[in-house]
Amino acid sequence: MAKGLLLAAFDFATARADEFHDWYDLEHVPERLRVPGFLNAERWIGDEDPTLAIATYDLTSAAVMNTPAYQAVAGQNVSVWTRRIADKTNRLMRFEGEQLVPGDRIAPEGAGGLLVASMNVDPAAEADFTAWYDTEHLPQLAAVPGVLCARRYRATAPSERRYAALYHLAEPAVARSDAWRRAADTPWSATVRPHFRDLSVWRCRRYQRAA
Repeated sequence: MAKGLLLAAFDFATARADEFHDWYDLEHVPERLRVPGFLNAERWIGDEDPTLAIATYDLTSAAVMNTPAYQAVAGQNVSVWTRRIADKTNRLMRFEGEQLVPGDRIAPEGAGGLLVASMNVDPAAEADFTAWYDTEHLPQLAAVPGVLCARRYRATAPSERRYAALYHLAEPAVARSDAWRRAADTPWSATVRPHFRDLSVWRCRRYQRAA
């Protein structure tokens, strides 16, 4: 069965940073890791924008999101603290999805950076988009020195974007390297990208809790 993903991205510029991080570290992440089917949790901060926060959770499958154990801590059942943080922050994206390629990978150990790309695609171009991503784009970026893992997802619940890809990197600078640009900018890429809609690309560094 394909692995699942839960991703949440926030702009927390209007919140107190210490409370935001305490909420994530002391309540929100531990609460989710107690749900059967949550395999891990990783937190990331924008490499260029330190008020961008992203959390990623690998799941045994996307169906975990529909289990009673998850529903008990989600939706109308979230905590008072969660409601308070939601009022103080701007949620940029919430994505639930199934892993399309390679299908069964989880986040690798030791990554210092993460690039998240998400988008919608014109329906008429979807077949070419899929072929490009699966046979050229993802494999070429996965082969760039410093890329530890490359995975592609399709949303399984209503989301701002239908597709997302996650690239775990040795460090954020990998996604700005000449090798990355050569892998990403190809003639086929140039024909596919005009069909993207709502494209978002976030480059992040691993979050480290202050001592």
